[in-house]
Amino acid sequence: MKTETKRGYLVSQVDEIDPTPCPCGLSRRAFRVPENETASLHMVEISEEARTHYHKRTTEIYYVLEGEGFLELDGEKIPIRPATSVMIFPHTRHRAIGHFRILNIAIPTFDPEDEWFDDEG
Repeated sequence: MKTETKRGYLVSQVDEIDPTPCPCGLSRRAFRVPENETASLHMVEISEEARTHYHKRTTEIYYVLEGEGFLELDGEKIPIRPATSVMIFPHTRHRAIGHFRILNIAIPTFDPEDEWFDDEG
């Protein structure tokens, strides 16, 4: 079971989801099914090559599970460690710096067409 749809709820076994490359590293994306437009949850392994990006429609909530580093938000670096949570609103340029693992809640459900980079017009 990766994501299973039940009447009234969804269940996801995140560690069974194949990782997908993303601007921050590798993401295991849960609840990305056609009948769900509310939110998705991603477990992300942050990479040293994390790339600054933004979203035009998506709000993200990052929750640090393990490791330490920084989040760069519109050019400002804030320190993060386990149990740090940050809400990132649309149009905020962001990237993770360091080696850590996060849960990312995307509201609404993550759409790969809503990842934007300043160097790609």
